[in-house]
Amino acid sequence: MPIDSAGPTGNLLLDALSDLDRALIASHLEAVTYARGQTVFEAGEQVAHVTFPCHNAVLALVVTTRDGRIAETATIGHDGVAGGIVAQGRVPAFVKGMVQIGGPMLRLEAERLEEAASQSASLRDLLTRYTDCFVAQLLQTAACNALHPIEQRCLRWFLTLQDRIGGDTLPITHELLAAMLGVQRTYLTRILRLLQDQGLIRVARGRITILDRPAVSAAACECHARVRLHCEAVLEPVYAPERRDREPVSRTRAG
Repeated sequence: MPIDSAGPTGNLLLDALSDLDRALIASHLEAVTYARGQTVFEAGEQVAHVTFPCHNAVLALVVTTRDGRIAETATIGHDGVAGGIVAQGRVPAFVKGMVQIGGPMLRLEAERLEEAASQSASLRDLLTRYTDCFVAQLLQTAACNALHPIEQRCLRWFLTLQDRIGGDTLPITHELLAAMLGVQRTYLTRILRLLQDQGLIRVARGRITILDRPAVSAAACECHARVRLHCEAVLEPVYAPERRDREPVSRTRAG
């Protein structure tokens, strides 16, 4: 299906491109839809496409250990892109790309993106800036996992996901959240009960609702805010429209 070279796509990176840059790739973008749990690319396989999540769709990059456990290393939503950004699909992926929240996405052959970037300094600059932000997320997540308690890591994860879907209710199961954080489900259940008793969240089957965003931000570690501020500074054209449109997401706490 052809993509409008001027209309919004639901992906902030694509929508921040100039008309000239969008025209270089618009006819090559392929609209796809993924369901939760689907694999976009496997670790070890060559990734010939880049994938842009749109609207509320979210990808997780996960590492699988020898005993079958998984842990999330990065979250990519409507403000980013996954796949062969750096290697143009010529080397195997190190991690698995798994759909965390299903929805529409746009795919582009990595070679097409490389060709377009070779013709446009502004597109190259945007991709370089995005790569910087992506690496910042990886580095801060590594530090967070090493230094901060599970309660703060859990709240950081909620804020990161909420940024990408926009609403207060996060459609996530306990099983998946435990896997993403690398903890046992029973342990996570105790943590969620504690956070709920503090009035920060409301837990229900298959979803978790953030009741007070400012309170969650205050209780979380500094990692989410640090990455967010860095990305807004480095990718200002991407995040500026979202900041203008952003409405307060906090709600009165439920009893």
